[in-house]
Amino acid sequence: MQTLTLIPHTICKLKSSISTKECKGNTAVAENSKHEVRFINIKKMLAPSLMAAALVTLSPVINPPVSFGQTIQVHRGASLFNRACIACHVGGGNIIQPGATLFLKDLQRNGVDTEDEIYRVTYFGKGRMPGFGMDCKPRGQCTFGARLQEDEIRLLAEFVKSQAAEGWPNIEISGD
Repeated sequence: MQTLTLIPHTICKLKSSISTKECKGNTAVAENSKHEVRFINIKKMLAPSLMAAALVTLSPVINPPVSFGQTIQVHRGASLFNRACIACHVGGGNIIQPGATLFLKDLQRNGVDTEDEIYRVTYFGKGRMPGFGMDCKPRGQCTFGARLQEDEIRLLAEFVKSQAAEGWPNIEISGD
């Protein structure tokens, strides 16, 4: 007796034309006088391939993991940005001075494309942008609003640099 393996759409609907020995879910084994026909479970056949694809896709080599601490820092940076900077720099732009956006090309053109330079400008201010540092001087260049701690400004500089490098993708932060 020959064995023929098939993968049909509807396995158990063939009961009328073939004497069915077994019909469960997506697997059926049927026989007639000349041939045994074995229908295999497509899920079982594809499972190893799908698992391999999932393993490669989720691999740390392909997608390096972001630590929980890094995620927290991004959210803290975004929260600070929303509190102190977004009024003028919504989405990385600049509503006061269009040529001084936080996009990488403008940061590079204006010589403010490193975290240290972003920190310096945020702390002491530059042009029409006020400084937010605790010891910002001269007074006329500094914000009249709330000042930021040094570590907050460092976090903001890191956040702005990373967002500029990524083209300012949307990051939604609920609450502060």
